[in-house]
Amino acid sequence: MTLPREVRLVEMSPRDGLQNEAGPLIATDIKTELINRLGDSGLGHIEAASFVSPRWVPQMGDAAEVMAGIRRRPDVRHAALTPNLKGFENALAAGVNEVAVFAAASESFSRHNINCSIADSLARFYPVMEAAREHDIPVRGYVSTVLGCPYEGDIDPQQVARVAGELADMGCHEISLGDTIGTGTPLKAKRMLAAVTQKVRVERLAAHFHDTYGQALANLFAVLEEGVSVIDASVAGLGGCPYAQGASGNVATEDVLYLLDGLGIRTGVNLDSLAATGDWISRQLERPNGSKTGQALGATRQGAADG
Repeated sequence: MTLPREVRLVEMSPRDGLQNEAGPLIATDIKTELINRLGDSGLGHIEAASFVSPRWVPQMGDAAEVMAGIRRRPDVRHAALTPNLKGFENALAAGVNEVAVFAAASESFSRHNINCSIADSLARFYPVMEAAREHDIPVRGYVSTVLGCPYEGDIDPQQVARVAGELADMGCHEISLGDTIGTGTPLKAKRMLAAVTQKVRVERLAAHFHDTYGQALANLFAVLEEGVSVIDASVAGLGGCPYAQGASGNVATEDVLYLLDGLGIRTGVNLDSLAATGDWISRQLERPNGSKTGQALGATRQGAADG
């Protein structure tokens, strides 16, 4: 068995974790504090905001204020989702270090999510790519529904490979493969990755797995065995797909880190600090902590305090 010696964790909670939170708008200072705490824990790559219309994603309506309020540090890359040229221009003005674009491997999901075909969604990215090259801003690409779709069921791995390949060809430095509804299993993950690596080198791929059926850690181990060394995760398991009934959030960063620490894989992230951040944001949102590792460490801290 060959595993990577080091894994880069990409923290999704400030964007993917918070964008679909129901209820009142989350205060800007809570978002900035979350991002600062995540950086303090050792995370060096944080997706901090989304420059989309607040009509469509109200929780991300303060993206510019969030970017203005965070504590900048040279060892942290603060990224933002920018689905179009206007979003890119706003992100650039806000001082982001990286932007991201997103497409789906499922035609049905693409039409339900962004009201256009996969081909049309990809065509929209060319102006973003051109502007990013002009300003020397790296672009990350996301492919959603790589292991299943709420409308189409299983997705052909070759379709995932085609979309990932197009994103790589247009200039995305890294492609994140998303099991958006969390229906994947380890064998499906390996088969999908085998197809994608025919188009994109494994060094340019990241795993973005949700945990709806409790398979995310198993799926991550499966792709780690195949050479993937970048993992997207969300502290306290925040997030979820609004288009899939029962779809839970991203795999919890604390749980991924506990796995990686146990495998002797370096990340540069402090688990105790990260777990404390997961507890903190869960309290701010008045919701249970979705990380099993976070729950266990929190109970241990509480027991020590009570003792």
